[in-house]
Amino acid sequence: MRKLLVGEAQCRAFQARYYLLEEESETSGSYGVQIEMEDEEASVRDLSPSRQRVEALAEALVRGAVTPVALRDVVDDWLLE
Repeated sequence: MRKLLVGEAQCRAFQARYYLLEEESETSGSYGVQIEMEDEEASVRDLSPSRQRVEALAEALVRGAVTPVALRDVVDDWLLE
């Protein structure tokens, strides 16, 4: 699995880092997202085989300064779109 930095944002008093997760299998690739902030970390793997779609999600997470605690709720809403 590769972890690619997408961006950083100020969340409360801490700096959050946002990553695109890239996993490759023999047949195809899969993408997810991860947020790291201080001692908190959250990730959601295997969201989509579309790098562009998950990269757009990761960029939206940066713009919204989403915290690790809120990641799951934001991803659930994104999946319903």
